[in-house]
Amino acid sequence: MGAARPLAAIALTPNPRAETFVTETAAALAPDAQTIRLTPQDRGPRLGRNALFSIALSLAVIAAVFHEMGGLDVRLLSAMVPANPAFWLAFTASYLVTPASEWLIFRRLWGIPGAGMLALLRKKVYNELLLGYLGEAYFYTWARRRVSLEAAPFGAVKDVAILSAMTGNGVTIALLAVMAPFMGTTRLGLDTRMVVLSLGVLVLLSAVAMVFRRRVFTLPHADLSMITRVHLGRIALTTLFNAVLWHLVLPEVPLSSWLYLATLRLLVSRLPLIPNKDLLFAGIAVLALGHERDIGALMTLMAGLILAAHLLLGGLLAIRDLTAPEPSA
Repeated sequence: MGAARPLAAIALTPNPRAETFVTETAAALAPDAQTIRLTPQDRGPRLGRNALFSIALSLAVIAAVFHEMGGLDVRLLSAMVPANPAFWLAFTASYLVTPASEWLIFRRLWGIPGAGMLALLRKKVYNELLLGYLGEAYFYTWARRRVSLEAAPFGAVKDVAILSAMTGNGVTIALLAVMAPFMGTTRLGLDTRMVVLSLGVLVLLSAVAMVFRRRVFTLPHADLSMITRVHLGRIALTTLFNAVLWHLVLPEVPLSSWLYLATLRLLVSRLPLIPNKDLLFAGIAVLALGHERDIGALMTLMAGLILAAHLLLGGLLAIRDLTAPEPSA
């Protein structure tokens, strides 16, 4: 027989069975009572892996902000921005279209709260300032922590990203079919051979995704149809807002002409084998409208404002994450 244990040691030794019995008894006696969570007071909150990952991303965003600020001419942008308040309303709506559409999708899929919009804004900033699809990785970790799901959210995040690309490819193919009569001329300044090769790449990628759709996609058909409709609406709204913004900067050009050019901009931006897409579109706009100096200033203004919006939002989110890091659960 072992040595007898002191009475004080026995009293202080945790007894899992006794704790379970007390908990079950309390729950049986007071089933409607609110659960009380006890927090240890002898140590501060620990930062888990998710919090450290968020802090690392925030530091990377701040570094990107300082790096990109060197090439941003704030005075030039301020002088070029129109005084019309409608411009800022349209610009804000245009900037928020993508995260708002994604929030609507994941709201339907998972029932995410309004705070999910902030996570999707972070996703947008990480993709634009740091690395493509890094935002998807962040949103995946956010969803696993914040949303009660029966299955891992990776499948839904993957399906939304793939359908976004496929919907854009489908719209591009449709636009190419509409614009085909103009492709053989030099009026638009497009290389017909490169356009045909790009079309082949888009068709091939879309065909492969459709053939292997049972292995590629995780969500049911009804959810995939809903996601596709939302992406189509996002593309249409983005094109419309671009035309409105350009019209507010250069009101002497009819809105119908800007809608035509916005459609061409969407077409050019989705062609995978076309180099220098922004420069090509600027040349197309000059050929179509003839305002060479104004078109160049317009493209500079919009690119600068979008970058400034990324930097401002990224800096604010990074400061918030560093000043109030999320403790581990």
